Amino acid sequence: MSTTPRIAIIGAGPGGLVCARVLQQHGVPVTVFERESDPDSRSQGGTLDIHEETGQAALRAAGLFDRFLALSRPEGQQWLLYDRHANLIRHDRAGEGDLSRPEIDRGQLRTLLLDSLAPGTVRWGHRATAVTPLPHGMARLHHHDGAVEDFDLVIGADGAWSRVRPALSDAQPSYTGVTMVEVHFDDVDHRHPGIARLVGGGTMSAKAGRRGLVLQRNSNGHVRGYIIFRGPQDWHAGLDLADTASVRARLLAQYEGWDERLLDILRDNEGGFLNRPMFVLPVPHTWQRVPGITLLGDAAHLMPPVGVGANLALLDGAELARAVIGHPTIDRALEVYESVMLPRATDNARTARQMLTTLVPDTDSDAAAFPRTLWPDRLSSS
Repeated sequence: MSTTPRIAIIGAGPGGLVCARVLQQHGVPVTVFERESDPDSRSQGGTLDIHEETGQAALRAAGLFDRFLALSRPEGQQWLLYDRHANLIRHDRAGEGDLSRPEIDRGQLRTLLLDSLAPGTVRWGHRATAVTPLPHGMARLHHHDGAVEDFDLVIGADGAWSRVRPALSDAQPSYTGVTMVEVHFDDVDHRHPGIARLVGGGTMSAKAGRRGLVLQRNSNGHVRGYIIFRGPQDWHAGLDLADTASVRARLLAQYEGWDERLLDILRDNEGGFLNRPMFVLPVPHTWQRVPGITLLGDAAHLMPPVGVGANLALLDGAELARAVIGHPTIDRALEVYESVMLPRATDNARTARQMLTTLVPDTDSDAAAFPRTLWPDRLSSS
């Protein structure tokens, strides 16, 4: 760049933060605007499997790979598949030294990225409401308090319900017909030994037709579970989702006939049930380039959480930053970045939809086919 651009990133998720990190490494100042009030204002979701060719490549570009390895759990690559009778169908173990997709808690990854940034990079409690293009390739960021700021580049890294996306596209997320209901287990090896046996050292899945159950081991003895099924978005009509006993009864009725060991996932969770209807953006999701504005991660290509989204967000962030650093104008940088990101996102989104159909088919068949890649990688609310 012949002059130093003013750059804003909306959203302090992994993709936005790795973008900020790579820009700062190369002396490009950037401000990240995050609607959360502070880094600890809410849970950041479950565990992520960081893939060698995407997420790990982004962390290498950010100079953070060794720090990531120190926090990651290669043993978390273990995966067990059961049928609804709790018969073990398949058990995959990572080989010695296998680092193809080690696990890390989403919160740990976010903290790693936040700690790598210059102090004051993230402006907490700043909710963007819109972005509008300006003449001469600039963009105006509108804040919730009515204030506005102008930038040479505004990057929408603000997830499924992005406030930046409308500047580029009319697309809105739509319900997939699949819902996940999240449950939690603490100190699982001591307080829930049956759950600990089911999940092993990594992830377990059980499925039968339109229904499935997933457990994921996180750090510090914590396990997250996901009750996954096809049905209307208002499956809980007539229920108060805060009434744990009533929600449990409704869910147990849906899983009637499943093995008692698996039903403990619905019976013994600590706390309530968190409803997570699954949304996606259209495929393909593309736009005509708008000077000074672009998207990354879920804001650009929201897809089913089958182990792809967070990895693509990280790669998007690193590649966008490198495009800005390596080209003489913002417009040329966006041309290069979007020409790679958009077709890649389309290919991955189509694959993810096919995987979702395998994970939760629209049939009651008990077929056992279930690719190893099918487990949620991002289950925090956007």
